[in-house]
Amino acid sequence: MFRLENVSFYSILDSINMEFSEEKVTCITGKSGGGKSTILKFLNKMLIPTEGRIFYKERPLESIDSVELRRQAVMLQQDPVLFDGSIEENLQIGLKLSKRAPAPPERLKEALQIVLLEKALSDSSEKLSGGEKQRLALARVLLMNPSVYLLDEPTSALDRGTEVAVMERVIQSVKERNGTVIMVTHSEPIADRFGEDKIHLQYRKKAGEHNE
Repeated sequence: MFRLENVSFYSILDSINMEFSEEKVTCITGKSGGGKSTILKFLNKMLIPTEGRIFYKERPLESIDSVELRRQAVMLQQDPVLFDGSIEENLQIGLKLSKRAPAPPERLKEALQIVLLEKALSDSSEKLSGGEKQRLALARVLLMNPSVYLLDEPTSALDRGTEVAVMERVIQSVKERNGTVIMVTHSEPIADRFGEDKIHLQYRKKAGEHNE
């Protein structure tokens, strides 16, 4: 689905080659600073490589309109952006920004059930904990039903038991829609349990950096 050919990005990544398979769950692991989030941002055109090329379904990424791409490959960042207002308003905002019809209340409630967020649609998003905000953002992405889910540490604010339960339900839902998941995670249980393909990035020491 996505293919990176000789991709570099300043001192972070050097001549990376990798492929991401369609309708698979790929987990990207490795130490902080190794370029994991950078790769996700490449796939969403939030960043452009300094060298090399990226292809999406055999089309060069530079030839694809950014808005068109981001409707097909939706990214959930590690610190998701929520908006002032109710849970319902936050769930609908992704659909609104992509110029799609609002989802009925039944679909909104179903999305909340998938991520195990027991909140009313009328509840304020401002009172949610960090883990609840992550789950709300996950539910919002599910409602957008993209072809590709680009998830950057989607369970970092959850305890181990909750993260496994939530991701199991999320991935099951994505699989039912024939979707693709490309996920950055520091969680070994998540990578081991759900990663059909695994990519481990080695940390690249920066110039002037020394071991302690």
